Amino acid sequence: MLFNISNSKETLKTLIFASKNPLILSLQNKPPKNAVFVYTQKCTYVNVYMKWKKDSFFDSIEHIHKSLQLKPIISLKNFITKEPDGCIPIHDVSKRGLEFDIPIKVARFFRQYPSFFEEFKGPQYNLPWFRLTPEAVEIDREEKKVREECREELLDRLKRFILMNKDHALPLKIVQGMLWYLGLPEDFLKNPEVNLDGSFRFVEMEDGIMGLSVESEGKVLSLLQRNAMERGVYRGEAMEAIEFPLFPARDLRLRRKIEDWLIEFQKFPYVSPYEDYSNLEPNSDIAEKRVVGFLHELLCLFVEHSAERKKLLCLKKYFGLPQKVHKAFERHPHIFYLSLRTKTCTAILKEAYCDRLSIESHPMLKVRKKYIKLMKESELILKNRRFHQFVDRENVEKDSHLDYSHEGKTEEAECSL
Repeated sequence: MLFNISNSKETLKTLIFASKNPLILSLQNKPPKNAVFVYTQKCTYVNVYMKWKKDSFFDSIEHIHKSLQLKPIISLKNFITKEPDGCIPIHDVSKRGLEFDIPIKVARFFRQYPSFFEEFKGPQYNLPWFRLTPEAVEIDREEKKVREECREELLDRLKRFILMNKDHALPLKIVQGMLWYLGLPEDFLKNPEVNLDGSFRFVEMEDGIMGLSVESEGKVLSLLQRNAMERGVYRGEAMEAIEFPLFPARDLRLRRKIEDWLIEFQKFPYVSPYEDYSNLEPNSDIAEKRVVGFLHELLCLFVEHSAERKKLLCLKKYFGLPQKVHKAFERHPHIFYLSLRTKTCTAILKEAYCDRLSIESHPMLKVRKKYIKLMKESELILKNRRFHQFVDRENVEKDSHLDYSHEGKTEEAECSL
Protein backbone atom coordinates (compact mmCIF):
# COMPACT_ATOMS: atom_id res chain seq x y z
CA MET A 1 0.00 0.00 0.00
CA LEU A 2 1.26 3.50 -0.90
CA PHE A 3 0.44 6.63 1.09
CA ASN A 4 0.55 10.27 0.04
CA ILE A 5 2.97 12.39 2.04
CA SER A 6 0.24 14.85 2.97
CA ASN A 7 -1.97 12.12 4.40
CA SER A 8 0.83 10.24 6.23
CA LYS A 9 0.00 11.80 9.63
CA GLU A 10 -3.70 10.98 9.28
CA THR A 11 -2.87 7.41 8.25
CA LEU A 12 -0.53 6.97 11.23
CA LYS A 13 -3.25 8.13 13.62
CA THR A 14 -5.67 5.66 12.06
CA LEU A 15 -3.24 2.76 12.50
CA ILE A 16 -2.53 3.69 16.13
CA PHE A 17 -6.26 3.94 16.85
CA ALA A 18 -6.91 0.59 15.22
CA SER A 19 -4.15 -1.05 17.27
CA LYS A 20 -5.87 0.13 20.49
CA ASN A 21 -9.28 -1.16 19.46
CA PRO A 22 -10.15 -4.27 21.59
CA LEU A 23 -11.77 -6.00 18.62
CA ILE A 24 -8.70 -5.48 16.50
CA LEU A 25 -6.50 -6.69 19.35
CA SER A 26 -8.55 -9.85 19.79
CA LEU A 27 -8.22 -10.63 16.11
CA GLN A 28 -4.51 -9.88 16.11
CA ASN A 29 -3.84 -12.03 19.18
CA LYS A 30 -5.95 -14.95 18.02
CA PRO A 31 -3.66 -18.01 18.11
CA PRO A 32 -3.12 -19.84 14.87
CA LYS A 33 -4.25 -23.38 14.35
CA ASN A 34 -0.71 -24.69 14.81
CA ALA A 35 0.05 -24.16 18.52
CA VAL A 36 3.76 -24.61 17.89
CA PHE A 37 3.80 -21.36 15.92
CA VAL A 38 2.90 -19.35 19.04
CA TYR A 39 6.02 -20.47 20.84
CA THR A 40 8.53 -20.89 18.05
CA GLN A 41 8.30 -17.22 17.13
CA LYS A 42 9.12 -16.12 20.66
CA CYS A 43 12.64 -15.51 21.90
CA THR A 44 12.94 -13.85 25.31
CA TYR A 45 16.44 -14.88 26.37
CA VAL A 46 18.51 -12.03 27.79
CA ASN A 47 22.14 -12.34 26.73
CA VAL A 48 23.80 -11.53 30.05
CA TYR A 49 27.21 -12.85 31.09
CA MET A 50 26.98 -15.72 33.60
CA LYS A 51 29.96 -16.12 35.87
CA TRP A 52 31.13 -19.71 36.39
CA LYS A 53 30.93 -20.85 40.01
CA LYS A 54 33.09 -23.65 41.36
CA ASP A 55 31.25 -26.43 43.21
CA SER A 56 33.47 -28.65 45.33
CA PHE A 57 30.80 -31.37 45.57
CA PHE A 58 30.76 -32.14 41.84
CA ASP A 59 34.52 -31.61 41.53
CA SER A 60 35.05 -34.30 44.17
CA ILE A 61 33.04 -37.08 42.45
CA GLU A 62 35.93 -39.42 41.78
CA HIS A 63 34.45 -41.84 39.26
CA ILE A 64 33.62 -38.93 36.95
CA HIS A 65 37.09 -37.43 36.84
CA LYS A 66 38.97 -40.76 36.88
CA SER A 67 36.92 -42.14 33.99
CA LEU A 68 39.19 -40.73 31.29
CA GLN A 69 42.26 -42.11 33.07
CA LEU A 70 40.59 -45.51 33.33
CA LYS A 71 39.62 -45.83 29.67
CA PRO A 72 43.07 -46.77 28.18
CA ILE A 73 43.62 -49.18 31.07
CA ILE A 74 40.40 -51.01 30.23
CA SER A 75 41.38 -51.06 26.54
CA LEU A 76 44.66 -52.83 27.38
CA LYS A 77 42.88 -55.12 29.81
CA ASN A 78 40.43 -56.19 27.11
CA PHE A 79 43.27 -56.75 24.65
CA ILE A 80 45.04 -59.08 27.11
CA THR A 81 41.91 -61.06 27.99
CA LYS A 82 41.39 -61.93 24.33
CA GLU A 83 44.65 -63.88 24.27
CA PRO A 84 44.30 -67.62 24.98
CA ASP A 85 47.13 -67.55 27.51
CA GLY A 86 45.99 -64.31 29.10
CA CYS A 87 49.35 -62.59 28.57
CA ILE A 88 51.12 -60.63 25.83
CA PRO A 89 54.69 -59.62 24.95
CA ILE A 90 55.39 -55.93 24.94
CA HIS A 91 56.10 -55.86 21.20
CA ASP A 92 52.43 -56.71 20.52
CA VAL A 93 51.34 -53.29 21.73
CA SER A 94 54.50 -51.17 21.87
CA LYS A 95 53.68 -49.34 18.64
CA ARG A 96 49.92 -49.09 19.16
CA GLY A 97 49.83 -46.34 21.74
CA LEU A 98 47.62 -44.07 19.64
CA GLU A 99 45.12 -46.87 19.14
CA PHE A 100 44.76 -47.25 22.91
CA ASP A 101 44.86 -43.48 23.48
CA ILE A 102 48.12 -43.72 25.46
CA PRO A 103 50.29 -40.59 25.23
CA ILE A 104 53.49 -42.24 26.56
CA LYS A 105 55.42 -45.43 25.83
CA VAL A 106 53.16 -48.42 26.35
CA ALA A 107 55.72 -50.28 28.50
CA ARG A 108 55.98 -47.30 30.81
CA PHE A 109 52.19 -47.09 30.94
CA PHE A 110 51.97 -50.76 31.96
CA ARG A 111 54.43 -50.14 34.80
CA GLN A 112 52.45 -47.17 36.07
CA TYR A 113 49.60 -49.52 37.08
CA PRO A 114 51.10 -52.53 38.88
CA SER A 115 47.74 -53.21 40.55
CA PHE A 116 46.35 -54.02 37.08
CA PHE A 117 49.29 -55.46 35.17
CA GLU A 118 51.97 -57.88 36.30
CA GLU A 119 55.31 -57.90 34.47
CA PHE A 120 57.43 -61.00 33.97
CA LYS A 121 60.21 -62.25 31.68
CA GLY A 122 59.09 -64.04 28.55
CA PRO A 123 60.21 -67.48 27.38
CA GLN A 124 62.51 -66.00 24.70
CA TYR A 125 65.08 -63.21 24.65
CA ASN A 126 64.11 -62.05 28.16
CA LEU A 127 61.55 -59.64 26.74
CA PRO A 128 59.00 -58.15 29.16
CA TRP A 129 55.57 -59.76 29.12
CA PHE A 130 52.43 -58.56 30.87
CA ARG A 131 49.36 -60.25 32.35
CA LEU A 132 46.51 -59.17 34.59
CA THR A 133 46.81 -59.33 38.33
CA PRO A 134 44.41 -61.66 40.19
CA GLU A 135 42.44 -58.63 41.40
CA ALA A 136 41.98 -57.33 37.84
CA VAL A 137 40.95 -60.79 36.64
CA GLU A 138 38.28 -60.96 39.34
CA ILE A 139 36.74 -57.57 38.43
CA ASP A 140 36.89 -58.47 34.73
CA ARG A 141 34.93 -61.61 35.48
CA GLU A 142 32.33 -59.55 37.35
CA GLU A 143 32.14 -57.06 34.47
CA LYS A 144 31.34 -59.79 31.97
CA LYS A 145 28.68 -61.19 34.29
CA VAL A 146 26.99 -57.80 34.69
CA ARG A 147 27.11 -57.18 30.95
CA GLU A 148 25.44 -60.52 30.30
CA GLU A 149 22.75 -60.05 32.96
CA CYS A 150 21.97 -56.47 31.87
CA ARG A 151 22.25 -57.04 28.12
CA GLU A 152 18.71 -55.84 27.39
CA GLU A 153 19.15 -52.63 29.37
CA LEU A 154 22.47 -51.83 27.70
CA LEU A 155 20.94 -52.42 24.27
CA ASP A 156 17.98 -50.21 25.20
CA ARG A 157 20.33 -47.35 26.05
CA LEU A 158 22.02 -47.74 22.66
CA LYS A 159 18.63 -47.78 20.93
CA ARG A 160 17.53 -44.61 22.68
CA PHE A 161 20.73 -42.88 21.68
CA ILE A 162 20.12 -43.73 18.01
CA LEU A 163 16.38 -42.99 18.15
CA MET A 164 17.09 -39.38 19.11
CA ASN A 165 18.27 -38.92 15.53
CA LYS A 166 15.36 -37.89 13.29
CA ASP A 167 16.17 -40.69 10.80
CA HIS A 168 16.82 -43.24 13.56
CA ALA A 169 20.31 -43.88 12.15
CA LEU A 170 23.82 -42.73 13.04
CA PRO A 171 27.27 -43.19 11.43
CA LEU A 172 29.29 -46.01 12.91
CA LYS A 173 32.07 -43.60 13.90
CA ILE A 174 29.61 -41.62 16.04
CA VAL A 175 28.28 -44.75 17.72
CA GLN A 176 31.84 -46.02 18.25
CA GLY A 177 32.83 -42.75 19.90
CA MET A 178 29.99 -42.99 22.42
CA LEU A 179 30.42 -46.67 23.41
CA TRP A 180 32.53 -45.83 26.46
CA TYR A 181 29.92 -43.41 27.78
CA LEU A 182 27.13 -45.93 27.13
CA GLY A 183 28.99 -48.63 29.06
CA LEU A 184 29.66 -50.88 26.05
CA PRO A 185 33.03 -52.46 25.12
CA GLU A 186 35.03 -50.88 22.33
CA ASP A 187 34.78 -53.99 20.13
CA PHE A 188 30.98 -54.08 20.49
CA LEU A 189 30.29 -53.30 16.82
CA LYS A 190 32.80 -55.88 15.56
CA ASN A 191 30.53 -58.76 16.57
CA PRO A 192 27.03 -57.62 15.51
CA GLU A 193 25.65 -61.17 15.30
CA VAL A 194 26.37 -61.70 18.99
CA ASN A 195 25.89 -58.21 20.44
CA LEU A 196 22.96 -56.75 18.45
CA ASP A 197 19.38 -57.96 18.19
CA GLY A 198 17.00 -57.96 15.21
CA SER A 199 15.96 -54.32 15.61
CA PHE A 200 19.41 -53.10 14.50
CA ARG A 201 20.67 -53.07 10.95
CA PHE A 202 23.61 -51.57 9.09
CA VAL A 203 22.72 -48.99 6.44
CA GLU A 204 24.57 -46.82 3.96
CA MET A 205 24.21 -43.14 4.76
CA GLU A 206 25.06 -39.97 2.86
CA ASP A 207 28.59 -39.64 1.49
CA GLY A 208 28.78 -43.42 1.35
CA ILE A 209 29.54 -43.87 5.05
CA MET A 210 28.14 -46.83 6.91
CA GLY A 211 25.69 -46.32 9.75
CA LEU A 212 23.68 -48.19 12.34
CA SER A 213 19.92 -47.81 12.40
CA VAL A 214 17.23 -49.12 14.72
CA GLU A 215 13.52 -49.69 14.20
CA SER A 216 11.18 -47.64 16.36
CA GLU A 217 8.59 -49.58 18.32
CA GLY A 218 5.90 -47.01 19.03
CA LYS A 219 6.26 -43.76 20.92
CA VAL A 220 9.38 -43.41 23.05
CA LEU A 221 9.17 -41.32 26.22
CA SER A 222 12.14 -39.54 27.70
CA LEU A 223 13.10 -40.01 31.33
CA LEU A 224 11.80 -36.53 32.10
CA GLN A 225 8.38 -37.45 30.65
CA ARG A 226 8.21 -40.74 32.56
CA ASN A 227 9.08 -39.06 35.85
CA ALA A 228 6.51 -36.31 35.21
CA MET A 229 3.84 -38.94 34.54
CA GLU A 230 4.64 -40.67 37.82
CA ARG A 231 4.22 -37.37 39.65
CA GLY A 232 0.92 -36.75 37.84
CA VAL A 233 1.99 -33.48 36.22
CA TYR A 234 2.13 -34.76 32.63
CA ARG A 235 -0.66 -36.37 30.60
CA GLY A 236 1.29 -37.16 27.44
CA GLU A 237 -0.39 -34.52 25.27
CA ALA A 238 1.37 -32.66 22.49
CA MET A 239 3.10 -29.36 23.34
CA GLU A 240 2.56 -29.89 27.06
CA ALA A 241 4.89 -28.05 29.43
CA ILE A 242 7.26 -30.01 31.68
CA GLU A 243 9.55 -28.28 34.13
CA PHE A 244 13.16 -29.37 34.47
CA PRO A 245 14.24 -30.28 38.01
CA LEU A 246 16.47 -27.43 39.18
CA PHE A 247 19.30 -27.71 41.67
CA PRO A 248 20.76 -24.25 42.28
CA ALA A 249 24.17 -24.01 43.91
CA ARG A 250 24.23 -22.60 47.41
CA ASP A 251 26.35 -19.54 46.62
CA LEU A 252 25.29 -19.05 43.00
CA ARG A 253 23.28 -15.89 42.42
CA LEU A 254 21.93 -15.09 38.99
CA ARG A 255 20.99 -11.66 37.76
CA ARG A 256 17.33 -10.77 38.01
CA LYS A 257 16.85 -10.76 34.22
CA ILE A 258 18.20 -14.29 33.95
CA GLU A 259 16.10 -15.54 36.87
CA ASP A 260 12.98 -14.11 35.27
CA TRP A 261 13.87 -15.75 31.98
CA LEU A 262 14.44 -19.14 33.64
CA ILE A 263 11.01 -18.93 35.28
CA GLU A 264 9.38 -18.25 31.90
CA PHE A 265 11.56 -20.92 30.28
CA GLN A 266 10.05 -23.62 32.50
CA LYS A 267 6.55 -22.75 31.28
CA PHE A 268 7.31 -23.39 27.61
CA PRO A 269 6.18 -26.68 26.02
CA TYR A 270 8.57 -29.59 26.30
CA VAL A 271 9.67 -31.14 23.01
CA SER A 272 11.00 -34.64 23.57
CA PRO A 273 14.35 -35.50 21.93
CA TYR A 274 12.51 -38.42 20.30
CA GLU A 275 9.98 -36.13 18.57
CA ASP A 276 10.17 -34.24 15.29
CA TYR A 277 11.73 -30.80 15.69
CA SER A 278 11.80 -29.65 12.06
CA ASN A 279 9.03 -27.05 12.61
CA LEU A 280 10.84 -25.23 15.41
CA GLU A 281 12.43 -21.82 14.94
CA PRO A 282 16.16 -22.38 15.71
CA ASN A 283 16.55 -19.20 17.79
CA SER A 284 13.36 -19.55 19.83
CA ASP A 285 12.93 -20.41 23.48
CA ILE A 286 11.14 -23.65 22.70
CA ALA A 287 14.05 -24.74 20.50
CA GLU A 288 16.36 -23.92 23.41
CA LYS A 289 14.22 -26.08 25.68
CA ARG A 290 14.39 -28.90 23.17
CA VAL A 291 18.22 -28.68 23.18
CA VAL A 292 18.30 -28.75 26.98
CA GLY A 293 15.93 -31.73 26.93
CA PHE A 294 18.20 -33.55 24.50
CA LEU A 295 21.30 -32.95 26.66
CA HIS A 296 19.37 -34.02 29.76
CA GLU A 297 18.26 -37.29 28.15
CA LEU A 298 21.70 -37.95 26.65
CA LEU A 299 23.50 -37.63 29.99
CA CYS A 300 20.85 -39.84 31.59
CA LEU A 301 21.94 -42.65 29.25
CA PHE A 302 25.64 -42.40 30.15
CA VAL A 303 27.41 -44.40 32.85
CA GLU A 304 28.61 -41.43 34.93
CA HIS A 305 25.80 -39.11 33.72
CA SER A 306 28.57 -36.85 32.49
CA ALA A 307 30.80 -36.40 29.45
CA GLU A 308 33.58 -34.22 28.12
CA ARG A 309 31.89 -31.21 26.61
CA LYS A 310 34.11 -31.27 23.52
CA LYS A 311 33.11 -34.89 22.83
CA LEU A 312 29.49 -33.80 22.47
CA LEU A 313 30.26 -31.23 19.78
CA CYS A 314 30.50 -33.95 17.11
CA LEU A 315 26.80 -34.70 17.67
CA LYS A 316 25.56 -31.32 16.41
CA LYS A 317 25.06 -32.37 12.81
CA TYR A 318 23.17 -35.57 13.59
CA PHE A 319 20.83 -34.31 16.32
CA GLY A 320 19.87 -30.89 15.00
CA LEU A 321 21.83 -28.98 17.64
CA PRO A 322 22.81 -25.33 17.22
CA GLN A 323 26.35 -24.28 16.40
CA LYS A 324 26.93 -22.99 19.94
CA VAL A 325 25.30 -25.89 21.73
CA HIS A 326 27.99 -25.71 24.44
CA LYS A 327 26.42 -22.43 25.57
CA ALA A 328 23.34 -24.36 26.74
CA PHE A 329 25.37 -25.78 29.63
CA GLU A 330 26.39 -22.27 30.68
CA ARG A 331 22.87 -20.82 30.41
CA HIS A 332 21.38 -23.48 32.69
CA PRO A 333 23.64 -23.78 35.76
CA HIS A 334 20.73 -25.17 37.83
CA ILE A 335 20.56 -28.23 35.53
CA PHE A 336 24.18 -28.80 34.50
CA TYR A 337 27.55 -28.24 36.12
CA LEU A 338 30.76 -27.67 34.18
CA SER A 339 33.81 -29.06 35.96
CA LEU A 340 37.33 -27.94 35.03
CA ARG A 341 39.14 -30.30 37.39
CA THR A 342 40.98 -32.60 34.95
CA LYS A 343 42.32 -29.96 32.53
CA THR A 344 39.20 -30.42 30.43
CA CYS A 345 35.60 -29.27 30.62
CA THR A 346 33.24 -31.99 31.86
CA ALA A 347 29.46 -31.52 31.69
CA ILE A 348 27.64 -33.13 34.63
CA LEU A 349 23.90 -33.66 35.02
CA LYS A 350 23.07 -32.36 38.50
CA GLU A 351 19.85 -34.33 38.89
CA ALA A 352 21.72 -37.65 38.80
CA TYR A 353 23.64 -36.74 41.98
CA CYS A 354 21.15 -34.47 43.78
CA ASP A 355 18.08 -36.69 43.33
CA ARG A 356 19.26 -40.28 43.00
CA LEU A 357 15.71 -41.70 42.96
CA SER A 358 14.76 -39.90 39.74
CA ILE A 359 17.49 -41.43 37.55
CA GLU A 360 18.38 -45.10 37.59
CA SER A 361 22.01 -45.95 38.16
CA HIS A 362 23.81 -47.42 35.15
CA PRO A 363 24.49 -51.16 35.60
CA MET A 364 28.20 -50.70 34.75
CA LEU A 365 28.79 -47.90 37.26
CA LYS A 366 29.46 -50.23 40.20
CA VAL A 367 32.04 -52.16 38.17
CA ARG A 368 33.83 -48.99 37.07
CA LYS A 369 34.04 -47.81 40.65
CA LYS A 370 35.83 -51.06 41.52
CA TYR A 371 38.24 -50.56 38.63
CA ILE A 372 38.99 -47.02 39.82
CA LYS A 373 39.60 -48.25 43.36
CA LEU A 374 42.04 -50.83 42.01
CA MET A 375 43.69 -48.17 39.85
CA LYS A 376 44.31 -46.01 42.92
CA GLU A 377 46.12 -48.91 44.61
CA SER A 378 48.85 -48.55 41.97
CA GLU A 379 49.84 -45.22 43.49
CA LEU A 380 50.37 -46.86 46.87
CA ILE A 381 52.35 -49.75 45.36
CA LEU A 382 54.67 -47.41 43.47
CA LYS A 383 55.09 -45.26 46.56
CA ASN A 384 56.11 -48.28 48.63
CA ARG A 385 58.54 -49.37 45.95
CA ARG A 386 60.21 -45.97 45.90
CA PHE A 387 60.43 -46.03 49.69
CA HIS A 388 62.04 -49.48 49.76
CA GLN A 389 64.46 -48.46 47.02
CA PHE A 390 65.41 -45.41 49.06
CA VAL A 391 65.91 -47.52 52.22
CA ASP A 392 67.96 -50.11 50.31
CA ARG A 393 70.12 -47.38 48.81
CA GLU A 394 70.73 -45.87 52.23
CA ASN A 395 71.65 -49.28 53.67
CA VAL A 396 74.13 -49.84 50.86
CA GLU A 397 75.70 -46.45 51.53
CA LYS A 398 75.94 -47.21 55.26
CA ASP A 399 77.54 -50.59 54.57
CA SER A 400 80.08 -49.06 52.22
CA HIS A 401 80.84 -46.36 54.78
CA LEU A 402 81.37 -48.97 57.51
CA ASP A 403 83.62 -51.01 55.23
CA TYR A 404 85.65 -47.94 54.43
CA SER A 405 85.98 -47.06 58.14
CA HIS A 406 87.00 -50.62 59.01
CA GLU A 407 89.64 -50.62 56.27
CA GLY A 408 90.98 -47.28 57.53
CA LYS A 409 91.34 -48.58 61.10
CA THR A 410 93.06 -51.73 59.87
CA GLU A 411 95.62 -49.68 57.92
CA GLU A 412 96.27 -47.46 60.97
CA ALA A 413 96.89 -50.54 63.14
CA GLU A 414 99.32 -51.99 60.60
CA CYS A 415 101.21 -48.69 60.42
CA SER A 416 101.54 -48.51 64.23
CA LEU A 417 103.06 -51.98 64.25
